[in-house]
Amino acid sequence: MRSIFAASLIGCTAVVSEDAKEHARRRLAAVLVAGYSPLFPGDETEGLAGLTALVTEVIEPRIREFGGHMINWNGERALIEFDSLVEAVRYAAVLRDAVLQRNRTLPPERRLAVGIGINSGDIIIEAGDIFGDGVNIAARIQALAEPGAVYVSGIVHDQVADRVGYDFEDLGPKELKNIRRPIRVYRMGGESAGQPENLGAAIPEISANSSKFDDRRAIAVLPFANFSGDPEQEFFVDGITEDIIAMLGGWRAFPVIARASTFTYKGQTVDIREVGRKLGVRYVLEGSVRKSGRRIRVTAQLIQADTGHHLMAERYDRDLTDLFALQDEITTAIAGAIEPELLKFERDRIASQRRQRDENAYELYQRGLWYHYRHSKADNIEAQAYFQRALAVDPQYPQATAALAIAVCNAGYLGWSENQERNFEESFNLAQCAVGSDGRYPNARFALALTCMYTHRSDRAIAEFQQAIKLNPSFAAAHAVLGHMLTYAGRPEETIPLVEKAIRLSPNDPRLFIWLPALAGAHYQLGHYEQAIEAGRRSWTLNRNWPVGLTYVLAALGQLGRTEEAQTVLPSFKALRPTDLAGWERNARRVFTDLASVDRLRDGLRKAGFE
Repeated sequence: MRSIFAASLIGCTAVVSEDAKEHARRRLAAVLVAGYSPLFPGDETEGLAGLTALVTEVIEPRIREFGGHMINWNGERALIEFDSLVEAVRYAAVLRDAVLQRNRTLPPERRLAVGIGINSGDIIIEAGDIFGDGVNIAARIQALAEPGAVYVSGIVHDQVADRVGYDFEDLGPKELKNIRRPIRVYRMGGESAGQPENLGAAIPEISANSSKFDDRRAIAVLPFANFSGDPEQEFFVDGITEDIIAMLGGWRAFPVIARASTFTYKGQTVDIREVGRKLGVRYVLEGSVRKSGRRIRVTAQLIQADTGHHLMAERYDRDLTDLFALQDEITTAIAGAIEPELLKFERDRIASQRRQRDENAYELYQRGLWYHYRHSKADNIEAQAYFQRALAVDPQYPQATAALAIAVCNAGYLGWSENQERNFEESFNLAQCAVGSDGRYPNARFALALTCMYTHRSDRAIAEFQQAIKLNPSFAAAHAVLGHMLTYAGRPEETIPLVEKAIRLSPNDPRLFIWLPALAGAHYQLGHYEQAIEAGRRSWTLNRNWPVGLTYVLAALGQLGRTEEAQTVLPSFKALRPTDLAGWERNARRVFTDLASVDRLRDGLRKAGFE
């Protein structure tokens, strides 16, 4: 979450105009910065409501009791000024313990992490706000504090150590960004000094059989390392990490450890196995950023925490132009590359287990996905059976509901069921249930869009695909199948960039054979017959149970007058499609809303010898 307040504290030096200086006042004060965030990313609206409640119900009520004054607060931090250092430290202890007690009454997904930094120094008071090194150092120290900890500067420690009932651990001098000299930092002890470990242990409190959270399959994104030698790039590097955490959290497929927990490792050389054990995660993503002139290189590695085995390594070289646009581009690319690798590894890992230990909804769901991605009639039957078993364990499991909707829809479309219409309506109802269970789960929206496509709800299909992309901008499959829909609607020129983006996001995706026909169809409708043949044949090569690409190969060959070549393709096409042109056209009119596109495609198929 980016905010003006956060930017003013982190990485920026306040500039007070000459005119304003006449109205500004300077004085010595104690400054406390409390940083807070959800332990686990989730619904943004609920998260903001939780943070607001923390400020209004916990942070604000006791400030005046300790002689403090709330300067301002936002979705990440609260800035509080105190006249007395001793009172600032005592308030910090009370706040720390109050948050700990409050967390014990909340479900794990609603718990908040709070880290506190305190400094004493010269401040500038102007227009109801405060600036200066006293504020900057407090903010930098707070950024170092792990969840549940209170960190103080050396000057605070020296003045209060003998006057409050807490021990302090000397953490040594720390180099703080935009602060000219190292600052000695201390961690304050007390009743909840061990809170960070307790917070990390909050994950396993949820039942291992719950589909809502399973720490055994969670992922932690460590702060990316800044290898640029340029401290000014630190905000860009941190921004990439934070955006990846937020984007992966939007999947709703894997729990993602929150920033407050992973940023405690910033600037450290870590043992991935130890990180996995402490955070309770199976996967860790780490990376680095290196700048050279006007070029920037970002690397990312996805690692299996318990073995240290690298599952994926990617490198992204870009021109350094608009930093925020570049940050969004790289974040989307990394998240898009991680998703299929992570899901494939989970499917293969669970499928390789010799027998099912118990009726675990998540593992049943993953076994179903393993069969689903094999794309044959027999495997589709097995996939549906596993998804149904997962739902028998957890009827409100949106992942399994959405997957079952897609599998039932595919069986209808590919002729693997006795009653096509019944399959399409059943899949539509299932997809609606998935959205009802979790409207922010991108794949639920995707499933609903797909089933709308086959039930004459084209406008809603396009809207649902767009909503899936809004929820997860790196959702490659949604980009690609939205491209299909736009071709069906007579907008093929919009299809090509969407499908090309999907392939850039996930170049090795197991669903590539489904996406390539969208590219082939767009090229065909635009009269680019050679490109249509190339994309269609690539799809057919990848999966010979999926006939859509072959449709465009055959039609494009017909339009080019290459009838002899078309005759070699025709038997394979007929084996998987209706055996005559009339049957094909009935199916085409189910998804095409632009009838001129159907006529154009039918013309090519007829010229190729398909009657």
